[in-house]
Amino acid sequence: MDIDVNEVIIKDQGLARYINLETKVESLGRHSSKIFGKSKVNLIERLTNDMMRSAKFTGKKTKAKAVVIKALEEVQKKTKRNPAQVLVEALEMAAPREEITTLKYGGMSVPRSVDIAPQRRLDIALRLISKGACRTTFKNKKPIWECLADEIINASKDDMSSWAISKKEELERIARSAR
Repeated sequence: MDIDVNEVIIKDQGLARYINLETKVESLGRHSSKIFGKSKVNLIERLTNDMMRSAKFTGKKTKAKAVVIKALEEVQKKTKRNPAQVLVEALEMAAPREEITTLKYGGMSVPRSVDIAPQRRLDIALRLISKGACRTTFKNKKPIWECLADEIINASKDDMSSWAISKKEELERIARSAR
């Protein structure tokens, strides 16, 4: 599959610094000991790494990479658009802007709404998309790459049928109530 990343437009300028679309060989964990090193890792490889969080693909990067490639091909077939652009739009829509943290005053815990750093927003969005694909494929006859493709497409449209979007809305609703 040939993905042209030169045409991809990133609208969310906060995330633009952390979305790396350069096509290069796998990082093989070279970024793990460097601060902000994961922002230099290719976006598709980061999605592959997040797919390896599920029980079926734990430690099986080749299988997870094949699933991501098939899912991006499926996205291209269904939308007739550049799959990298659709993935970037899905990440922009699925990235929450605020979350809650717990502050302790004396012996009392108080939830407080805080803004999220852009790199954490991207990490959460990738995790929500991959987790949503794994959840929808459970007890379902559809293969995981179709579920991942549907999750990416629905998230790029900001559709509430996407698990990532519904979870993002839930996180932001809880944060609004903690203001």
